[in-house]
Amino acid sequence: MDTKAPETERNTAVADSPFNGLIGEEYAMLRLICPPAAEMSRQVGDFLKRWQGGIRHSGVPLRVLEIGCGTGITTLALLSARDDQVITAVDIAPAMLAQARQQLAPWLKEGRVRLVESDALSFLAQWGDDSVDVVASGYAFHNFQQSYRREVLAEVFRVLKPGGVFVNGDRYALDDTLQHLQVIQDEVRHFFATFIKLGRLDLLEQWIVHLFSDESPDHVMPLGSALQSYHEAGFSPVSVHERCRNNALVSAEKPCQ
Repeated sequence: MDTKAPETERNTAVADSPFNGLIGEEYAMLRLICPPAAEMSRQVGDFLKRWQGGIRHSGVPLRVLEIGCGTGITTLALLSARDDQVITAVDIAPAMLAQARQQLAPWLKEGRVRLVESDALSFLAQWGDDSVDVVASGYAFHNFQQSYRREVLAEVFRVLKPGGVFVNGDRYALDDTLQHLQVIQDEVRHFFATFIKLGRLDLLEQWIVHLFSDESPDHVMPLGSALQSYHEAGFSPVSVHERCRNNALVSAEKPCQ
């Protein structure tokens, strides 16, 4: 694929996004109500900075795909990590991509980043087998329904070169359901305290509804079952690098042939 394509491309075969409305337009609020989200983005960048895997050729930049770039928080962490990469980042929500274009303007101009408006599965289908070095994501995969997530994971495995890596900083539910419930209750209390103080009950409603979606049986992503799904897709090794309550940084490598 041509890394010199226009700054933002669009694939019209997209699905619904929870971030097409108010919470997408004011996504910066996530830093207040869920500080671990920004920390997970930072961790993804730190991982890439120290990653030495893959089959490299001198002078050839890393080809990186980012799934669910949102407003560009994780993209910025990736760009800060190293300068030997070209990133193609995808998101389904126009409101989020509009903010990403502003945050990433210098790198878009340089051709180091390309933004694509699409759902993840349609986007990945456009890439050839064994064609990219890294697939990265921050706080996006937990938004996918489980069946869709499995399909995306299979496509991630397909497009990665042997020796390539998938790195994801995300909400991974605790396998102990009682402990996980207590974490979610704490999150809800924090949502209420933050938005009542700000006088933003409109956003409180939106984020509570979104949280119910995240925690629904079709979406919730327990760490244990997620790691198993990575192994079943063919990744090895699969590693947990950081774990903080219901957040984790996980990497999964495509074995060298």
